Amino acid sequence: MTESLTRNGDWIRRFHPADRASTRLACFPHAGGSATFYFPVSRTLSPDVDVLSVQYPGRQDRRHEPCLGTVAELADAVVEELLPWADRPLNLFGHSMGASLAFEVALRLEQRGPGLQGLFVSGRRAPSRFRRETVHLADDETLIKELGRLSGTDSQVLGDPEILRMILPAIRNDYRAAETYRFTGDKRLACPVTVLVGDRDPQVTAAEAEAWAEHTTGAFRLRRFDGGHFFLNAHAAEVMSVISHQIGVPVAGSR
Repeated sequence: MTESLTRNGDWIRRFHPADRASTRLACFPHAGGSATFYFPVSRTLSPDVDVLSVQYPGRQDRRHEPCLGTVAELADAVVEELLPWADRPLNLFGHSMGASLAFEVALRLEQRGPGLQGLFVSGRRAPSRFRRETVHLADDETLIKELGRLSGTDSQVLGDPEILRMILPAIRNDYRAAETYRFTGDKRLACPVTVLVGDRDPQVTAAEAEAWAEHTTGAFRLRRFDGGHFFLNAHAAEVMSVISHQIGVPVAGSR
């Protein structure tokens, strides 16, 4: 692999490079999230899986870059960054907005040629299921309350006005991208799709989660966990086990 692929770029972060791994997992953050959300995933799965964490513009070290306003724009940009990493079996994992984005990237990758080993989507309704949502149009106070309701942002961050001023534009942009996303095509994936969902997630009903089966001709699996939108935080070991089993590497924590 060339130097340009082994070093961290603007879009792809490798916290624990695993050059000898037989497979890769590209992870897509939720609205307002950053690549570092998946640092524990990278630490757990390395060296058996080469974990790639996607860093969107407009946050952390990319905070001075303009955000991309739609899921389609993000997908078009990310797919170009991931194509060079498809030299070995590639899996995608996305949570919430990241699930919609991972799905769109998966469609583009399969259209471009590289087949995927699997798609893992978490905390997000199927692309074909529409809800009218307008949080991105609300005032800052309402947006902050929504973040607290879903428990996806550190409470210390929510209580720090200076940090909030820095991150709210990116969060609002991501909410806009997620809430205005519409799947209008009829293409289905060929790769297996695994859906992970909290049984008390206000963002995803059981029917909306099951509807992901309509978006693949491959195998479909649905795993429910106890918890809300960010059930991942309480069930990290179980989630890692699901991923490990599906992609055929040693179960996380068993090495």
